[in-house]
Amino acid sequence: MRYAKITGTGGYLPPRIVSNDELAADMATRGIETSDAWITSRTGIRQRHIADPGVTTSTLATHAARAALDNAGMSATDIDLIIVATSTPDFIFPSTACLVQANLGVAGGAAFDVQAVCSGFVYGLATADAFIQAGRARHALVIGAEVFSGILDWNDRRTCVLFGDGAGAVVLSAADEPGILSAKLDADGSQMNILCAAGNVVRGQVTGDPFLRMDGQAVFKLAVQALTRSAHEVCDEAGVSIDQIDWMVPHQANIRILNFIGRRLHLPEEKLVVTLDKHANTSAASVPLALDVAHRDGRIKAGDLALLQGVGGGFTWGSILVRM
Repeated sequence: MRYAKITGTGGYLPPRIVSNDELAADMATRGIETSDAWITSRTGIRQRHIADPGVTTSTLATHAARAALDNAGMSATDIDLIIVATSTPDFIFPSTACLVQANLGVAGGAAFDVQAVCSGFVYGLATADAFIQAGRARHALVIGAEVFSGILDWNDRRTCVLFGDGAGAVVLSAADEPGILSAKLDADGSQMNILCAAGNVVRGQVTGDPFLRMDGQAVFKLAVQALTRSAHEVCDEAGVSIDQIDWMVPHQANIRILNFIGRRLHLPEEKLVVTLDKHANTSAASVPLALDVAHRDGRIKAGDLALLQGVGGGFTWGSILVRM
């Protein structure tokens, strides 16, 4: 039996840090009222990283990929599959994954993007696991990368304070013992309007609303219900109990959502990996970034059982149980 195991993690954040105070001061110049206290109390976010103009998703993704390869002790030539999860690709096509492949200086092997918004990394990891188990790949780069600052309405304080830019990556390799124990992916397209960026380009013109829009209360309710159920389903499939989980690495959307799910699962706070305060919501990048932080600071160790969860527009959600 062939399995897949995470053999390296990496992350990259643009160097520019924007604090809540700086963001509030900038918004005040446009007559929009907010404050550090308002943002922190409602979200848990204290700062975010913002890419400079002209910095693309493929650039962030390439930095994260190289960091993951270094952590795995591999070179780009070892990789035969690249999956990039993103909602902010450089172009309509080619895929961001193909651009990353070119940046790494390699050719050959599959390279494609996955679009499941904030669930994208979880979807991509499950896809790479299937490729490896089927013998279609041996070493995969799975990357979540976003430049969300480019699709935000900076006059809408309900959304623009929530997001940041960044990229996270893992190397997933064929192994003789299970690393990915189970995965559960779901979607409900009837909920598409509660979180969307519904613009498009037709004949060279932008049609529809190109900015991210969100019904926060609806997202909160669905996210808590869906991820709580998904956690139980993925653990049942793997034959483990919730209390055997060493670490929960959730999508970093809102501290209230994270804490609410943790309480519903009866997981103590010290098992919850939180990077939201420093990174904000980086969409598909949030789970691999949080995983990389906890892996590199020594919290997540070899043999630990980690629950990775994503939830986002579509509406999509998913859980993966990983033995590190």
